[in-house]
Amino acid sequence: MSAITETNQSLPQRSAANRWFGRFRRHFWGQSAIILTLLFLLALTLVPIVIMVVFSLKDNGQIYGRFWSLPDPVRWQNYIDGVAVMWRYIANTLYASLFSTVVVVILASLSGYVFARHHFPFKETIYLLILALLMIPGVLTLIPAFVLVRQLGLVDTSWVLILPWSAGGQVFGILLCRSFFASLPQELFDAARIDGASEFDLYSRMALPLSWPILVTLAIMHLVSTYNDFIWPLVTISSPSRQVVSVGLTQFTSQYGVTDWGPRMAAYTIATIPLVILFVFGMRYYIRGITSGAVKA
Repeated sequence: MSAITETNQSLPQRSAANRWFGRFRRHFWGQSAIILTLLFLLALTLVPIVIMVVFSLKDNGQIYGRFWSLPDPVRWQNYIDGVAVMWRYIANTLYASLFSTVVVVILASLSGYVFARHHFPFKETIYLLILALLMIPGVLTLIPAFVLVRQLGLVDTSWVLILPWSAGGQVFGILLCRSFFASLPQELFDAARIDGASEFDLYSRMALPLSWPILVTLAIMHLVSTYNDFIWPLVTISSPSRQVVSVGLTQFTSQYGVTDWGPRMAAYTIATIPLVILFVFGMRYYIRGITSGAVKA
């Protein structure tokens, strides 16, 4: 009789253990499937990068004759040739991109602060008209923009990149900055006004220090977009000494019209280094900005 009682008491414990084990098993297999899927997608993403690096250490004979083999011998000369050609293009691109990025961050933060913290007639209407510019494809304004910069005498100068890039990044920058500034507590600004802070003090000493994540996010996104821009520099820049990375990468062709794929792939690898460094040092702020102000937008 006691054995039957002990068996009946152990049944709920066993059933609870079985339920827990079943939930654990389903959770384990579900998480394993997710991890394997992400690893597969990551591998697909890395395949072109690995092929680029491998090709950068080969010559044309190895690429055409032994496509899937490792470099033998390794052609380090490709990187020397790539640096010799690309350093000027990279310097030109970084100069124009960084200049325009600074302008975009300053002006977009000022405009975003005004739209978020001030009230004036037709504020929402003006803001919606600015946002409506996001719906206009850039290719539609390519010819009018080229005619404008040609009439201004800016073609084939650094300003033909800096000014349009600075103007083109304003709309999205205002969107990000306004949404982030609007999320800051109003009590902080009211307390500072009571203490005698001017409007510029509120902007420079309170709004900007609290908004580093969204400003870094805006800077990274704008810098990447301008660094990778191809059509506008191709149309407006004709001097090789002023050309940018995206167009300069097409220059690796021999005198017989044959593309030197090894040096070109080495140049591709070299051209990615500035962006990799940018993401390494700015990734923490970039993620914070995306998950805060950008989500609120």
